[in-house]
Amino acid sequence: MPDPTDNALPLPAPDLCSEDEVTRLVHDFYARVREEPRLGPVFTARIHDWEAHLAQLVDFWSAMLRGTRRFNGAPMPKHMAMDELDRDLFDRWLALFRQTTAEGGNVPMQRLADDVAERIADTFWRRFQMLRWPSLPMAGRPGLN
Repeated sequence: MPDPTDNALPLPAPDLCSEDEVTRLVHDFYARVREEPRLGPVFTARIHDWEAHLAQLVDFWSAMLRGTRRFNGAPMPKHMAMDELDRDLFDRWLALFRQTTAEGGNVPMQRLADDVAERIADTFWRRFQMLRWPSLPMAGRPGLN
């Protein structure tokens, strides 16, 4: 009989991936984001110190994937203040993220990172919809419709 936990997502842990893998994921992903025709200008308009921003993102993803506690930030308010967000931007962000994790060669890390990214996109998109169009029914998760 198959073990039902075989498909369980890995938990954040230091042995899931190295700090170098997290750093490579973040840097490779945001290099792609900066080149993407719709996402790039959104980030370029807001990020003036990429080195500091990438360091903060490495801390965030290290917390999500390795269980470290270095991240200190509140990304929701900054993202909710962006009037130009739309479903297509969330879908593009997720597609680039999945592409980057798939190339990393660490399948457990990929599975957890993709799940976290999907949950982040879903939460941000739903919150954005509630703030902008509170009377409309919410569309489903980005990247899944």
